[in-house]
Amino acid sequence: MDAVPARARGYVAAVALSAVLCLLPLPATHVPWGAPVLLAALYAACEHAVRRRFGGTFYPVLLAGAFLLPAPAAALVPVPAALLCPVEHRPALLRRVWRAAQPALAVWAAARTHGALGGEHAVVGSDFPSALLPAGAAVLAFCLVLTALDGGLRAAAGLVPLRRAWRGQLARSLAPVAVHGLAGLMMAVLWRSPYGPVAALLVLLPMGVSCWVFAQYHRERAAHQATIRALVQAVDIKDGYTRGHSERVGHASVLIARELGMDDDRVEVLRFAGILHDVGKLGVPTRLLRKEGPLTPQERRIIELHPEYGHEMVRGISFLGEARAAILHHHERLDGSGYPYGLAGSQIPECARIVAVADAFDAMTSTRCYSRARPVEAAVAELERCAGAHFDPRMVGALVRALRRTGWHPAVTADEPAHGAPPAERTPSTGAPR
Repeated sequence: MDAVPARARGYVAAVALSAVLCLLPLPATHVPWGAPVLLAALYAACEHAVRRRFGGTFYPVLLAGAFLLPAPAAALVPVPAALLCPVEHRPALLRRVWRAAQPALAVWAAARTHGALGGEHAVVGSDFPSALLPAGAAVLAFCLVLTALDGGLRAAAGLVPLRRAWRGQLARSLAPVAVHGLAGLMMAVLWRSPYGPVAALLVLLPMGVSCWVFAQYHRERAAHQATIRALVQAVDIKDGYTRGHSERVGHASVLIARELGMDDDRVEVLRFAGILHDVGKLGVPTRLLRKEGPLTPQERRIIELHPEYGHEMVRGISFLGEARAAILHHHERLDGSGYPYGLAGSQIPECARIVAVADAFDAMTSTRCYSRARPVEAAVAELERCAGAHFDPRMVGALVRALRRTGWHPAVTADEPAHGAPPAERTPSTGAPR
């Protein structure tokens, strides 16, 4: 990120200038300087620890400042942290300016909102639940400014189109910031109580624990993603003709699952199932996967073992859940003519019926060594023709509805076969992968 676009640099400069304007009334502000100095030092220490260990941002101290201090003094609290905390990526100066200006504007807006609604008197008097309304409005203002500025920077840097720069940002950030706001309100109330700042510091202990738990969750999730990525890369290297197929099947499985109204956890599991459905090909000889001529019956029986190989490979990976059943049964057919066990109808797990449709659809719309890509419309017509015999009609209908709404843009996953090369034997009708 050494070459930052000029628009992004100008945007950061404008945000920094706005933050400086918020700080201008500071000399005329009547406030005991012990509180902002202590909060600034505390925020710098917390921010350094949280960024170094957990990779996140720690807002309770900032929001406590918004509830305790006038707006210009509250805006000063994040500045020392931006100057003192190490910056891992270049350009360091630009990043420091941004880290100071963005939270300064956000906490200034929060403090102004809190003060306008009389929140300071509610904090001093420990007036609950009256203190919750101005605090909640201040948290909302804080979150709005953070997300607005962040989306603007992403658009200015060219990372996302302007129309998508703020999409979903507020919804994702509001809940965690609200939790930090509640902790900040508790800090402010205890700060103004007879017990003083020492009691307020105790609020940071449970927040530190929650940050640790949250960081552990994200590390575990990253480990899951790395495991899946390694397995998929191994399959892609072994069977070059289907490179990218796993990710597209995962995407199509997600389209079907969302169309069926499944919750987010199940959608994620279906994505894993689609991505890993062919992992068992690691146990199949490469010469069979890349064979351009027809397969012999014995060779086909070997290839048809790949669902069982895949199930064995992932059986001990607990986070995959029902995805393991999809890996084992995604070649079963509704009429019982599939493999490896010839299950029929409702005997086939729901997740496997979803992946079967997604797998067949991508196989038909991708060029391989043994078949040319079909148009999406032709693939959909083939799925609808085989619905009820090979595929679950409900899953086919869900995919068709999703495609009408979002479209499909598959990438060719192999070079065109050499002129005159005989196509390999395929699964009848659907062109599904071996």
